[in-house]
Amino acid sequence: MTNKAKIDNYDAVIFDMDGVLIDSEPLWKIAMQATFDEVGCNLTKKDFQKTVGLRIDEVISYWYEHSPWTGASKEEVEEKIIAKMVELISANGDPLPGVIDTLTFLKEKGVPIGLGTSSYRLLIETVLSVLQVGHFFDFTHTAEDEEFGKPHPAVYLTVAIKLAVNPRRCLVIEDSFTGLIAAKAAGMSVAIIPEKTHEPNPKLIAGDFLYPSMVDLLEDLKR
Repeated sequence: MTNKAKIDNYDAVIFDMDGVLIDSEPLWKIAMQATFDEVGCNLTKKDFQKTVGLRIDEVISYWYEHSPWTGASKEEVEEKIIAKMVELISANGDPLPGVIDTLTFLKEKGVPIGLGTSSYRLLIETVLSVLQVGHFFDFTHTAEDEEFGKPHPAVYLTVAIKLAVNPRRCLVIEDSFTGLIAAKAAGMSVAIIPEKTHEPNPKLIAGDFLYPSMVDLLEDLKR
């Protein structure tokens, strides 16, 4: 792992969303625990660390396989979780430290900015609206529109294609090991900013750069 991310080495920067732009991972845990409790699937917030970074339909399928429930379809559970997330983000949405300054810096430098997330389009629209950052992004993309979600690289490769840049000239900002695998599989460099509510994952050292916050990443980018 090298120490410094230099903006001159990249033609585009691609952001993950949950845990990178917005502190939404605790909200996901609240929404999922409440919904799974409703259907009699008793999971803890710690359990959900096993599925961080996956698409919500894949999360639901995972837990249905490991702890099946009755009385509600997987589709109904998904709809309830998404509706709860919209409610929680709308009420509690704030950008994480350094996000606005980093987006502003990249925009002023003329660096194309993309978004590649496992969250669905409705949640992208909600987050960008609540944070008021939609105007910074040249292209936003959801794994909902891909056959496979992260850790498959498709979502990131599509963003690179739409931004008309070589994947190897892209810097991805991620918080999860699942997202890290997706970005590396796409041939991209990865700056990891670990999500603070999860237990530390030693595998994140596989990233190209590791920062405690986006404030620290921005300091290096400015150099």
